[in-house]
Amino acid sequence: MKFNKLNIIVFIGLIAIVGVLTMQLVMLNQAYMFEKKELGEKIHFALQDVVTKIYRDNDSELPAETPIKKVSEDYYIVNVQDVFEAGILEFYLKSEFQKVKLDMDYEYAMYDCSSDEMVYGEYIAAGDKAATADKQKCENCFTKRPGLVYYFAVRFPSLRHSYITSLQQYWIYTGVLLLVLVIYVYSVFLLLKQKKYTELQKDFINNMTHEFKTPLSSILIASNYAVKQDAIENSPKLSKYLKIIIEQSNKLNHHIERILSVAKTESGLVSLEKKAFNVVETLELVKDNASVKFENAAVTLTSDKPDYQVMADEFHFYNITYNIVENAIKYGTANPEVLISVTSEVGRGVQLQFKDNGPGIASEHLDFVFDRFYRVPRENKKEVEGFGIGLFYVKKICELHGWKISIKNNIDEPGLTISIYVPKSSMA
Repeated sequence: MKFNKLNIIVFIGLIAIVGVLTMQLVMLNQAYMFEKKELGEKIHFALQDVVTKIYRDNDSELPAETPIKKVSEDYYIVNVQDVFEAGILEFYLKSEFQKVKLDMDYEYAMYDCSSDEMVYGEYIAAGDKAATADKQKCENCFTKRPGLVYYFAVRFPSLRHSYITSLQQYWIYTGVLLLVLVIYVYSVFLLLKQKKYTELQKDFINNMTHEFKTPLSSILIASNYAVKQDAIENSPKLSKYLKIIIEQSNKLNHHIERILSVAKTESGLVSLEKKAFNVVETLELVKDNASVKFENAAVTLTSDKPDYQVMADEFHFYNITYNIVENAIKYGTANPEVLISVTSEVGRGVQLQFKDNGPGIASEHLDFVFDRFYRVPRENKKEVEGFGIGLFYVKKICELHGWKISIKNNIDEPGLTISIYVPKSSMA
């Protein structure tokens, strides 16, 4: 298994949650054992006091050995070795259990010498559960013990349930931690699944664009050769059709190059070749090329000084700035105007602004325009071109350079402004 940052983070997170859950289970077990020990001691002390009072009433000496024997978790035998009455025994059991605050159901039985059987005493219900006591009686649960004469047995039918209910707070914490672990595992599963789909998508885009470029190059070579032939030049109709083929092929090639650039930035394959260049000169080139391609557009460039040296990848810088200007023209008015301004403050970086006079973008869509494949809905859908990856590519390149990019609608006039802030650390 290849260990990358995601796998390491997932592994550490899983170890942390499992560790916390293990600690919680250990604490739960310790609390269970403590509760079990505490209840056992309460029962033992209460029964010991009952025996002491019986011996006191009979003016007898207490035996050296303890008369209390724990047969099972919820069943106790008390070998009194002296006579006692049923009514007095029940009174002492009630008073001693109340004294140690043992709020729990119990039932008792005594050995009868004449019948050589255990005689059922009573079911004592705690709290307001006396009405259901008859349904919970278990007279057959008391068995005779050989070799004993004066003894009684006490059974606690709800003792095990009491352990669980007394640790309710711990069970809630453990349940919450289990839920967190399940949600974490499920989220990691979805994340890895999404990552797999993303990688498949990138592979598909890369393969698709590479497969398109070979036949497209052949089409362009053949079309450029054919358009120069005398037969084509003498036929206005054929010449027109070939020019359309060349124009659309170039447009398709432009889209393919853009998709490849985005796929590379997503895969982390883009290696920025940073060098010092004059931002104003590059933006001048962007302005000239956009003006030639879009004859109806008015592109203006202003700068508070003629030379701003920036350490960046000039190729990608040209692409993203041209992309912004091209979008402003394509989705603008019939007579689009784009103002490119370069300004700076003392001791700070450079601010690039691209302001247009277009219709702008509705506020509910502004937060998503830099998302991959997102396209702003427009009234005339025929005017919408591209795949919604232009501004995504712009933002990715800015992030790779450590620049900040923002977009907002103009306040006092139509259109919007895209701003790119180049920090001082990127200045040459």
